[in-house]
Amino acid sequence: MTVEKQASMEFAGKTALVTGSGRNIGRAIALAFAQQGANVIVNGHSDKNAVDGVVEEIRKAGGKAIGIMADVSSHDTVASMVDQGVREFGSMDILVSNVGIRRMQPFLDISVEDWDKVLASNLSPAFYLARNAIPHMQQRKWGRIILISGFDGFWGQITQRAHNVTCKAGLHGLAKALAREFGPDGITANTVVPGAIDTVRDWSQYAHQPDKKEIEKQIPVRRFGDPAEIAAACTYLASGGGGFVSGQAIHVNGGHYMF
Repeated sequence: MTVEKQASMEFAGKTALVTGSGRNIGRAIALAFAQQGANVIVNGHSDKNAVDGVVEEIRKAGGKAIGIMADVSSHDTVASMVDQGVREFGSMDILVSNVGIRRMQPFLDISVEDWDKVLASNLSPAFYLARNAIPHMQQRKWGRIILISGFDGFWGQITQRAHNVTCKAGLHGLAKALAREFGPDGITANTVVPGAIDTVRDWSQYAHQPDKKEIEKQIPVRRFGDPAEIAAACTYLASGGGGFVSGQAIHVNGGHYMF
């Protein structure tokens, strides 16, 4: 996917912070917001080259972006990232929390330390981001918070991932709480739930590498999703047309699972 100028500049003058946006779904989301005029903060933790590559791609297409390497499992680091973004672009309008580690562990093998680490990586960052971004959104009486969850948080279909399943479900609970409390401030909060998406992943954290063709047979549209289709759900929720959608989970899975 590449960034191309489009007639629609829905988000001109607005700033979007997308965590975990050096590759895969996060990258697609960052590019999609840049396509429609947003100033984009591209975030990553370990792969600076990937983050720099997304920033360069946006800038070459005429957009505005900065890259910030930050460990979002740290509240202070998140606070610093939000402040840096506001200093650079003047506002914090759209927040997309898209981070997480997939760890396969039998439940009785999960130590307290393991549990805390996964929650710190997969759930707490959404709280830290919202806590620091919402005051800026309140000043402008407009904001969009989008939390990227996963269908294992709704169906729990992948075994030996109790901590991850808990986090994915918790993200939607947080979105509902934020939607209820901050709706009067012009802020919406929603969850986007990807299904089987064609991304690069660490297959060592799966019981076995699934047969892609067999999975495709189970999906009514007979294919895996593209990261750009997750990005399209995010730009819709942040758009004017999505302004009456709040506290909802948008499932993007080709009909694979219907909730």
